[in-house]
Amino acid sequence: MYRSYLTPLSAVRAFEAAARHQNFTAAAEELGMTQAAVSYQIKILEDRIGAPLFTRKARGVQLSQAGSLFASKATDALDILSDAFAQAKGHTEETLAISAAITFGTSLLAQRIGKFQIENPSISVRIDVSQALTDFETDGIDIAVRVGRGNWPNLTSQLLMPVTFTPMLSPALAEEIGGIKHPTDLLKLPVIELGDPWWRQWFRKAGVEELDVSNRQKLELGSQILEATAAVAGQGVGILTPALYRNELARGQLYQPFDLVCDDGTGYWLVYPENRKNLPKIKAFEKWLKSEILEFQEAAL
Repeated sequence: MYRSYLTPLSAVRAFEAAARHQNFTAAAEELGMTQAAVSYQIKILEDRIGAPLFTRKARGVQLSQAGSLFASKATDALDILSDAFAQAKGHTEETLAISAAITFGTSLLAQRIGKFQIENPSISVRIDVSQALTDFETDGIDIAVRVGRGNWPNLTSQLLMPVTFTPMLSPALAEEIGGIKHPTDLLKLPVIELGDPWWRQWFRKAGVEELDVSNRQKLELGSQILEATAAVAGQGVGILTPALYRNELARGQLYQPFDLVCDDGTGYWLVYPENRKNLPKIKAFEKWLKSEILEFQEAAL
């Protein structure tokens, strides 16, 4: 009974492009239409809705209240239609492009992703590890694992695990000074990324209020996975997320001298555009990764 409200798809496409660009001329160029044709298609919508969708300005247009209400739904509807068409042609199941924070992608995801592919043989996987935030509109990425507080606009965000940190080093390096008995013993050794706020926070929680690092040499590596590699090689003490280095701890490559583990309120989050939540490949990966994280956390208990 709702089909009587439907309007021509060409009118919706013209409106959606004009709403994104806030300009009829730019919308016309994108769609390969004339500006007059775009204006005509939008007028069809306005006649059906019974209210103006734009307020005309000297150098463009601005969405009216009715236009703002319609704009996001129109974009979602076109995305859903595009996804449905691609799925019908068999394209959406070909590749799942995942962007992951470097440490999470290297230490956890890459070591387990083969299980996902075995369970989902119709989905190929491409993983891009990067510190940069993904632009889902331009980077060709379907889903991402980000570090933060989960407050990214227009994205569905689900917490996978908190980010925690504590000092870790190679056992051999600890033995060079007769072992680590007090937090200040760490300062007798090279400290990796000593300018990292995590260090100051951890030392403060450990009861070391005054931390003078002004005269110390600095080793900056830019990512936790590189810091861990350097720590394993005996190059210094790293401030690391212990959950991600269980294997290195179990093999004796890394040593955690203190039980004190801190967090700064951030976490690893699974994120993707809200309008992709019903794509089968997104749902399959989300379900699998949550199960893996749960198994991973239970194994630590």
